[in-house]
Amino acid sequence: MDQQGEMAVFVRVVEHESFSSAARALKLTPSAVSKLIGRLEDRLGARLLNRTTRRLSLTEEGHAFYQRSIPILSAIEEAETAVTELHAEPRGLLKVNATTAFAQLHMQPLIPGFLARYPDLRVQLTLSDSLVNLVEEEVDVAIRIAHLPDSTLIARKLGPVHRTVAAAPSYIEKYGAPKTPEDLKNHNCLTLSFETSLNQWEFKGKDGPQRVRVSGNFETNVASAIYDAGLAGLGLIRAADFVVGSDMKDGRLIPVLQDYEMVNDVNIYAVYPHSKHLSPKVRAFVDLLTDSFTPVLPWSL
Repeated sequence: MDQQGEMAVFVRVVEHESFSSAARALKLTPSAVSKLIGRLEDRLGARLLNRTTRRLSLTEEGHAFYQRSIPILSAIEEAETAVTELHAEPRGLLKVNATTAFAQLHMQPLIPGFLARYPDLRVQLTLSDSLVNLVEEEVDVAIRIAHLPDSTLIARKLGPVHRTVAAAPSYIEKYGAPKTPEDLKNHNCLTLSFETSLNQWEFKGKDGPQRVRVSGNFETNVASAIYDAGLAGLGLIRAADFVVGSDMKDGRLIPVLQDYEMVNDVNIYAVYPHSKHLSPKVRAFVDLLTDSFTPVLPWSL
C-alpha cells in the first residue's frame, strides 16, 4: 500500500478509535491494519498511537500527523471527484426556481430538449415573483433579475435587462401619456401585491436616480398578470424588455417616459449555492442557460 493508503488507514483508525472497527470499515483484517500502522510509524520514525488493551489514543506526533492528513486526503478526494464528475451524466432531481414571466417566456421552451438530452434527469420548476432562499428550499439553480448583493451564492451573468414603462394604445387614447415621472401619481399604475422595490419605479433624475412609488386599481402577486392587464388597457406597466419587447415592436404596447429611462436597470443571473464541485446536473443546466442567452439575448434581436 502506498503512502496515501497508509495515511487513509491511519485516519480511519483514529476516527473509529479501534483497529478492529477500522478494519471492518476498510474490509481488511485487524492484523493487516495493525501492520500498516506499524509500517507507517517505522517510516516516519515516530509513534503515532498509544495502544492499550482498552483503547487507542494519539501521541503528540500522531495528533500533528492526523491534523495534516485530513486536508490532504480531502483534497485528493475532491480532485478525483472533480475529474469524474466532468464525465458523469446528469441524473436525479434538478430543482429550479425562476420568476414567472421569464420562466414562461424563455425557460419553459428549453426544458423539453434539455430532458430529451438527459433522460436520467428530472426537473422540478417552481415559479415565484418573490425571493426564495435557495438553501432552505433546496433549490439547485435559480434565476435572479436584480442587483445581486454579496452572498455565499455563486452567480453566472446571463445578460442585462432593461425595464420600460408602457401602456396599451387604448389607455393612451383615453388618459394620455405621462410627460414626467411625477405625472405617474395621476395615472393608473399596475403593481405587485407584496412589498417589493419593483413598486418604486426608477428613472434618471437631475441629481441621480429618481424613485416614484406608484399605485393603481389592480395589483397581483404574479407579474404575468400585470402584463396581461396592461395589454388589455387597464393601466401603465413597467416591464422588462424580455417581456414587452415584441409588443412594443408590433404596437400592442406604447413606451412612455423614454427620456427618463435608466440605461441599464439590472442583470439576469443564474445563481446556485456555493459548493467546491458543481454537480453534473447543475453544470449542464447553467451551461444550457449560458448557451441560450449569451452573448446575444434572444429578445434583443
